[in-house]
Amino acid sequence: MRPATLVRLALAGNRTDTTRVVLTALSALLATLAGLAALTVLAIPKPAGDAYVQSEQYRNALLREPGLRGGTVFALLMLAIPVLALAGQCARLGAPARDRRLAALRLAGATPGQVTRLAVLETGLASLLGTLAGLGVYLGGREVLHRPDAQGRLALPTDVLPSTGPLVAVVLGLPVIAALATAVMLRTVTTSPLGVSRKVARVRGPRPWAGLLIGLGVLSFAAVPPVAYRFSGNELLLRWLVPLLYTAGGLVAMVGVVIGTGWISYTCGRLLRQHARRAPALLAAGRLMADPWAGSRTLAALLSAVIFGAGAAALRAYFVARDTLEREQNLRAGVDEGSDPFYLSTMDLVDAAVAVAVLIAAGGLVVALVEGIVARRRAYAALVATGVPRGTLSRSVAWQALAPAVPAILLALSVGAMVGRGSFPTVASGDSSAEVCEATAALCSDPATRGQYTRVVHTAGVERAVAVPLEHLAWLGAGALAAVLVTVGVGLLFLRVSIAVDELRTT
Repeated sequence: MRPATLVRLALAGNRTDTTRVVLTALSALLATLAGLAALTVLAIPKPAGDAYVQSEQYRNALLREPGLRGGTVFALLMLAIPVLALAGQCARLGAPARDRRLAALRLAGATPGQVTRLAVLETGLASLLGTLAGLGVYLGGREVLHRPDAQGRLALPTDVLPSTGPLVAVVLGLPVIAALATAVMLRTVTTSPLGVSRKVARVRGPRPWAGLLIGLGVLSFAAVPPVAYRFSGNELLLRWLVPLLYTAGGLVAMVGVVIGTGWISYTCGRLLRQHARRAPALLAAGRLMADPWAGSRTLAALLSAVIFGAGAAALRAYFVARDTLEREQNLRAGVDEGSDPFYLSTMDLVDAAVAVAVLIAAGGLVVALVEGIVARRRAYAALVATGVPRGTLSRSVAWQALAPAVPAILLALSVGAMVGRGSFPTVASGDSSAEVCEATAALCSDPATRGQYTRVVHTAGVERAVAVPLEHLAWLGAGALAAVLVTVGVGLLFLRVSIAVDELRTT
């Protein structure tokens, strides 16, 4: 099959296929913007001088201070995770119709390898369209947002551009990764002229081995303070070892929670089957046990955002505790000096990023839920034809979505909070001393009389445990659960359309 024919067949299809390509391209566009933004921050040149010299051409301290740019890049890359998960959900949209189209190609004489290459090329082309559009938006945004203020300072690093190599790596690397992921997922798929079948070797439910990954991720974060203390004299080693522990620990913990959701789904289905007495819960139990990994696929982006948000909440609690301790120490010393609000203001930006990630994850949930309902519309129509009330099916869909979502969200909140507290369990201040002048301003400002009214106040060091941010975690969990409820409501609207008896004639 010639390459031109492969491209033409990959872009062919009905409205559902067009929607899948558009949504996949949109997800790739968002992921490209996050990656290019991270590269731009890394491309900011270090000013001449020591490590504390700042880039004064920027208004935001996150860009001005070299020591804070690594955290900014990490946050941008974490924001790309729910976007990539959304791309994975969009790539599954309309899968039954695509399977029938691939089977028709096999019937027309295409080989299994050609059909697999066609599916891989479809995902790769859609992602390439998105990355190219993302590159265009990035380059156009640099020109539009390059607006220095009266002092010549910039709000964003629009004065720097990453080198050509990293730009090409992001624009071409994401489509290649998407295509490879599609190829890996199709390893167990056999496309024949009679349809598409999947080899399923699992004969029992998932095991809770994901707990080991979660524990390893938490331990990686907890190891940062002792590692930093142990190698405090080796700045070069700490420069790559600490970010490695943070990145690897965060990714391992996220993977553990996502994989663990499969075990949670299977366990919820088994418990519902044993204890439920009504049809909706029993139908949901059967679906959860038949495909326990559906929860991992649909909730992956949301759980990643919740873990990141819970870790940010723990970090905010640390900054609040440090701010409170500094104020108390200043009051004891008689110094009327407030603390620096920069870190708490920065956490507001992090919370906004978490909210955006939850919204993106909610979009992925909608796509996944609607795709599952449409894929099983004939089964639902058959149940209605045999006398199952439509309300029973609606409640079973709600049970299937909420039963694994609630414990999975609680697990993600717990893991995120433990990861944050593992790095910042306590806040401490060392012994300090300050000179306090107990007289009028005129006497204190006169060098001749200042010494008569000045005394030195010594303040002992204090170490205090950081409080668990229960209120912040509760709001985050409520927001994630609200996103699930909204997606369930949208899915039920599609269910009402998909359970018509006419769907039994759908081919």
